Amino acid sequence: MKEISLQYISQGNTPEEHLQNIKEVCKAGVKWIQLRLKDTDMATYLNTALKCRNICDQQEVIMIINDNVGVAKAVMADGVHLGLQDMSPKEARKILGDNFIIGGTANTFEDCKQHINAGVDYIGLGPFRYTKTKKNLSPILGLEGYRKICSELQVQDIQIPIVAIGGITPNDIPEIIRTGVNGIAVSRMLTHQKDIKEKIKTIKNYSLT
Repeated sequence: MKEISLQYISQGNTPEEHLQNIKEVCKAGVKWIQLRLKDTDMATYLNTALKCRNICDQQEVIMIINDNVGVAKAVMADGVHLGLQDMSPKEARKILGDNFIIGGTANTFEDCKQHINAGVDYIGLGPFRYTKTKKNLSPILGLEGYRKICSELQVQDIQIPIVAIGGITPNDIPEIIRTGVNGIAVSRMLTHQKDIKEKIKTIKNYSLT
């Protein structure tokens, strides 16, 4: 058995729901949180991020801010996750410095190379399948897409953590991990679910054999 990287991307209808869900998954054992607020004004984002920082500090959890470099710097988050249409990782690095984690969203091998050349620390590769949690969804990758991209990275001797994302269910995880990715990011799988602690334990300890 091998523990795999597990990231929780926040979900909720209000900032308060995001925080409550984050608190629940942190208490249940998740060690990596991405605060993902959409269509939110800067003051609300900043206030929510400060509260999220407090929750993560109490539980010793890594805190990543989605998209917003300014908020990430202001609340001293551990890092920021950037989409292909967001600020470039190089520009973000200039603002945040070397101690911040910078992740980037990718859908193709070319996206991965673009991010790697820009100096990201990890890549969120997806979507695995259709998901309602994201608008303007990129083409679905499925298992074959992950295999192809991970194989191309291996052939070119490119080593960077790859995190699978997008509509993943517990039953998908063993096969996804076998494609060569290093971890998974989930949202709906752990939001408003029963027995979150047991779910997280099971997810982290899937056999790779």
